[in-house]
Amino acid sequence: MGFDIRLPIGYLFTILGLLLTLYGLTTNGAAFYQRSLGLNINLSWGVALLIFGLIMAYFANRSRSRLRREVPETLPEGSAPTQRLH
Repeated sequence: MGFDIRLPIGYLFTILGLLLTLYGLTTNGAAFYQRSLGLNINLSWGVALLIFGLIMAYFANRSRSRLRREVPETLPEGSAPTQRLH
């Protein structure tokens, strides 16, 4: 199978979510959150991005492992191995 876009997207959003969550945790209660009605937007969106990234990475890894299981390890009797030219 070809390139699965879910894996890099999952890793990208997981890393960005972690960074934004850590920033939100370290700046919790800062004065600049008063502009957003006291809500820690960085923390809430960091957690949302982190969850989305983990879900994408999970489904990408799950489909990769399923593809590996579907490939037969032995050839049926009477069949000769074939070679592909790349």
